[in-house]
Amino acid sequence: MDAVDLGVNLFVALFALVDPIGNIPIFAAATAGASMRQRLSVSALICIFIVIFLCFFFFTGLGLLQFFGISLAAFRIAGGILLLLLGLDMTREDFLKMFADPDAVKDAQDDHGYARRRFQRLVVPFAMPLLIGPGAISTIIIQAGEAEKVGPAGQAAGVAAIVAAGFATFICFTLTGPISRLLGEIGMAIIVRVLGLILCALAIQFILAGLSEAIPGMFSSIATTPYPDAGH
Repeated sequence: MDAVDLGVNLFVALFALVDPIGNIPIFAAATAGASMRQRLSVSALICIFIVIFLCFFFFTGLGLLQFFGISLAAFRIAGGILLLLLGLDMTREDFLKMFADPDAVKDAQDDHGYARRRFQRLVVPFAMPLLIGPGAISTIIIQAGEAEKVGPAGQAAGVAAIVAAGFATFICFTLTGPISRLLGEIGMAIIVRVLGLILCALAIQFILAGLSEAIPGMFSSIATTPYPDAGH
């Protein structure tokens, strides 16, 4: 694998795992009543956080897990449990209300500090682990190992892929206004619940993968790798 292939593969994987398009309804609920400028400021802060956090794990993730004595299997299981709890919350009727701005009317007339307050509210659980979950972090750590084999060009390609994924997420969130108007309140609620169901299934998949890695032979390959030929 050369640097270009590594960068392209990492970008595609990160964009699919971060899934900014699927998370637009949640971002719309979190910034309801905000002006276009306020919404852009919040999305910019979130995307900068994503880039910095992923770059941090790209360069230090494997060493960090080794320092604490945490296996990648344990990380997958813990992350899967966290995602499962979040996915169950997303299927609840009042999930979007968690992100609602209690001072939406006041904030709509106050640009100063709005982005900072909303960003602090959305770091957990929106930016992490909804956008940056165990899948994204595991992918970053694994690709970091591949980048070391390629050399400096591979590391540069990895950083470029992370920045590109962050920018693509920013672009998606800038389209929140027209998309939320198109879907309406009912449409967004339906999408969030479906996304919650998918997230629960993805979380179970992470847990199964982690357990099968920690305890070889515990599950059949059909459960841990259901579509082995899907990429061929």
